Amino acid sequence: MSNLIQYVKDQETLFNPVVSDESIKWDKESQFCIQIIQGNDYLESIANKNLISFQNAIINVAAIGISLNPAKKHAYLVPREGKVCLDISYMGLLHIATSGGSIIWGQAKIVYSNDTYQNQGLTKEPMHHYNAFCDRGDAIGCYCTVKLPNGDFMTEEMDRETIHGIRNRSKGYASGKNSPWKTDELEMWRKTVVKRASKYWPDNSRLDKAIDVLNNDSDEGLSTSEPVDVTPINFDDVDTLTDAISDAGRTQEQFCQWASSTFKRSVKELTELYQSEFDKSLNMVKNA
Repeated sequence: MSNLIQYVKDQETLFNPVVSDESIKWDKESQFCIQIIQGNDYLESIANKNLISFQNAIINVAAIGISLNPAKKHAYLVPREGKVCLDISYMGLLHIATSGGSIIWGQAKIVYSNDTYQNQGLTKEPMHHYNAFCDRGDAIGCYCTVKLPNGDFMTEEMDRETIHGIRNRSKGYASGKNSPWKTDELEMWRKTVVKRASKYWPDNSRLDKAIDVLNNDSDEGLSTSEPVDVTPINFDDVDTLTDAISDAGRTQEQFCQWASSTFKRSVKELTELYQSEFDKSLNMVKNA
C-alpha cells in the first residue's frame, strides 16, 4: 500500500496544470483518493496491476473538475474490467452543468405507475404529483428537467422500455456479472436521462469531458468504443498545431470544424482538444 500511496502523491505535477475548476484542490483530492484505495482491497489490487488506468482516473478528476469527496456523491473510483475508472453520478453531472453555467438548476426524478405526470410543453416545467409516503407502484419512466439561463425549462423523458434497452447493452448486465445496472438500477435510470438531456443544453466543455469518460470507460451500455483519455492538450502542442495550421494555409475555424466532425464532439478552440487527439490532428493538418 505504501508504494501506491506514494504513486498517488507523485501525480501532483500532472494534476495541477489541468485543473478546470479552481474549487478542486490537490491536497484534498489526493487524500480522498488515498482513503478510497485504503478502504477497498479489490480496488487497490486493480490499481497496482494497472497503474496507467489509475493515473488516468486521477488526472480526469482535475480535467473534468469533479470532486471525489464521498460526502458529495459526485464521483467515485471503481474497478471495472481490470481498470480503475472514474465514475460520475447523475448528481455529479448536474453539478458540472450548474457550476459551468449551462443550466441554473436541474433534477432527475423517477415516475411510478401510481403517480400523476403530465408534460406541459417545451418551455415549461412538467407537472408531477405523488404521495411520497404510500405505495407509488412500479417505476415506469424517468425525466430530467433543467432551468436554462434564459429562464426557460427543458425536459427530457424516457420510458422504462427505452431505458431497459440501454441497460441490456451493458456487458456486465448481459453477462450476469456485477454491474451498476444490477446494484443501483434507478440511479442508472437518472444518469441515463441526464446524459441524453445534456445534448440539448448550452455548450460546457467540462460536461463534454465527463460524458466522454462515462461513455467510453463505463459499463452503462451506451458505447463500445475504446477508453478516451480526456487530459487537455498542453500549451506547447497548441503552439505547434497553430503553426502547422498557418503553414497549411488553413484557419483555426476550418480546423475546428474538422475536429468536431472527426472526434464526434464540439471543438471550438484548439485548447479544447484532448492530448490524445494531438498526433491525429497534427497529421491531418500536415497531410491536408
